[in-house]
Amino acid sequence: MITGASSGIGAAFARQLAAKGKNLILVARRKERLVNLANDLQQHYGITAEILAADLSNLTDIEQVENHIAEIENLDMLINNAGFGTVGRFVEINLSRQIDMINVHIIAGVRLCRAALPGMIARHNGAIINVSSIAAFIPTPGNVTYSATKAYLVTFSEALQTELVGTGVKVQALCPGFTYTEFHDSSEYEGFDRSQIPKMLWISAEEVVTSSLKALERSQVIYIPGFKNRLLVAVARNSITSPLLLALIRRKLQK
Repeated sequence: MITGASSGIGAAFARQLAAKGKNLILVARRKERLVNLANDLQQHYGITAEILAADLSNLTDIEQVENHIAEIENLDMLINNAGFGTVGRFVEINLSRQIDMINVHIIAGVRLCRAALPGMIARHNGAIINVSSIAAFIPTPGNVTYSATKAYLVTFSEALQTELVGTGVKVQALCPGFTYTEFHDSSEYEGFDRSQIPKMLWISAEEVVTSSLKALERSQVIYIPGFKNRLLVAVARNSITSPLLLALIRRKLQK
């Protein structure tokens, strides 16, 4: 099961897992795009791709997906990928939009993990990938709730994996950096210029997914794809260099 499957990293996961012969359940808000993706995957890879249209900012829709998970007898992977960002000071952004983000990134992720785990543990087989972000390690102005929710997913995944030792279930917090997807094409990012970010920091969704799945095989719990992203996070977490990096980011945002 892949949430946020209609585009970007979610769709890349769908394509690569379908190529491995995995049957899929694709979850996203945009039903038409899910239908097109499911048809394409079934045609090219001979797998079964079920679709489930759901808006995970809505608690009723989250419950719908939970109930669906309870009906699956052989779910061996859950990818909590659905997400979005906002731009602006926390005190100025519509509060309901922030609550939506908490629902999508945290509430949905936690509830779907909780729904999937009993079956995985009973079968002694399963994997969960919670898609976080390097923003989890670099709290910046203009991204307060985004950074906070992504940080939660990192800590949640790391702690959950310690509880699951010996169960046959793996957990990964996938923390991409700047990725070529539709993430920055939303109305939230109107005026965003990709050229403001050095080209060397961008990575494709396909590269993110390929390296994530390899890291999962190695049981790597917190995974940051791309050497430059790992270096950036290392700088951000260093007590000496972190203030310099944050000051640089603030100046960049104020331009």
